[in-house]
Amino acid sequence: MRRLQTRLDGPVLVEPKVLGDERGFFCETYRRTVFAELGITEEMVQDNQSRSRGGIVRGMHFQIGEGAAKLVRCARGAILDVVVDIRRGSPTFGEWEAFELTDENMRIAYCPVGFAHGFCTLSEVADVIYKQSNYYSDETERGIKFDDPDVGIAWPTELELVPSARDASAPLLREVADELPFVYERSR
Repeated sequence: MRRLQTRLDGPVLVEPKVLGDERGFFCETYRRTVFAELGITEEMVQDNQSRSRGGIVRGMHFQIGEGAAKLVRCARGAILDVVVDIRRGSPTFGEWEAFELTDENMRIAYCPVGFAHGFCTLSEVADVIYKQSNYYSDETERGIKFDDPDVGIAWPTELELVPSARDASAPLLREVADELPFVYERSR
């Protein structure tokens, strides 16, 4: 596995080694010691899977309290995976970065605590698998609007994005900025 360059300080993009031949492929998608060498040290305690049809947008989600880091990969289809820096005092507060995750490139995106996370489905259907460093809790789950004009995420314009009712009515980042518990600390 190797770590690919990212623009924002915190997120990590991992490219695993895929061994393939005429029979198919084999790919190791998680090994705690290797991820620690790449700078991802959280213990992952929950594994989730979602299936979405084309054009579905999920996000932008985060958990308050201790937060929850995520390791995200697309096991079927293709998604545009997006992270937004929501750490108070960060020089990139409110900025976003996107990664195309597909069942062909097998890349894995790390979304650290202090970032909102979301994605949209680029293929007809997509299965997204993600590990979390904290258990999901409805009481701590929060979000910001996926189409917040101040954040300005460049979602694919050829898709008609379809959010959930909750995601469509999420607040703007500026409406919750003063309440965010995340404070910027430069990564090593």
